[in-house]
Amino acid sequence: MIPILDWTRFDTNRDGFVADLGAAVTGTGFFLLQNSLIPTDLRSRVFAQADRFFGLSEADKQALSILNNPHFRGWAKPGDESLDETAPEVDTKQTFNIGLEMAPDHPDVVAGIPFRGVNVWPALDGFRDTMLAYYDAAFAQGLALHRAFALELGLPEAHFEPLFQTSLSALRLLHYPPGTGASGEIGAGAHTDYGAITLLMTDGEPGLQVKPRGGDWTDVPHVPGTDVVNIGDCLMRWTNDRYVSTPHRVLPPKRQRRSVAFFFEANPDTIIEALPGTGGPKYPPIRAADYLQSRLDATYAPKEVP
Repeated sequence: MIPILDWTRFDTNRDGFVADLGAAVTGTGFFLLQNSLIPTDLRSRVFAQADRFFGLSEADKQALSILNNPHFRGWAKPGDESLDETAPEVDTKQTFNIGLEMAPDHPDVVAGIPFRGVNVWPALDGFRDTMLAYYDAAFAQGLALHRAFALELGLPEAHFEPLFQTSLSALRLLHYPPGTGASGEIGAGAHTDYGAITLLMTDGEPGLQVKPRGGDWTDVPHVPGTDVVNIGDCLMRWTNDRYVSTPHRVLPPKRQRRSVAFFFEANPDTIIEALPGTGGPKYPPIRAADYLQSRLDATYAPKEVP
């Protein structure tokens, strides 16, 4: 149900790779990517640095709270987020968000443009450099996959290139505590992702499940050295629902669970509207930044818990 695609085939058998990619993204909207552009040693360094961060005191992490940051960067403690907008439960995970690295004197930062703030960093040697290196590698892979998407959609291979160069992409570290068995407990509530695609690196601890349209919740397998890739709502909307953004969730794990998500997003001013050849538009055009803002507002809105 969730195929494994080898990225090296994009060079050695492009037509075959694009055909298999099309079957995946119009089917479950999930696939495992093997031999990606993200170096193996960088993966292990990211996990090590993430462990250091989540091991800090709550006071140290609270100083970097995402709730005090208008640009959605920093730490979210357990309970700050609720990905399932229809359920009263809040997520038990904690996270740390990193956006496009921007200097404090950048004109967009000075002007206070949404999503154009500076990153916040813990006082951990090597943390910033490691995360920015991973951000760049994951971004390169996301952009490369969009060359394959363009071909699958019958567009010029470089169609998406200028639409992501100053993107809203975000790197997110995630830590899930062991489940307690409490009724209604959830690591991450059922949701679809907001952006174009998500590249997810996991530590192998089970918990991630996907719910294909008309199907039941199914475990996403862990294959060492692969990334879980899924279509987000923005790309589904962009392709006029040709590509499928599928609900997924994370159950409370038996042991701690760690993952690293890269949310590949378009430039803030990119207009998301039905791409050529995808039929009559089902949705009105919208700026990528406006669409993302609407989704984040729902995620961080306070809930009435019975």
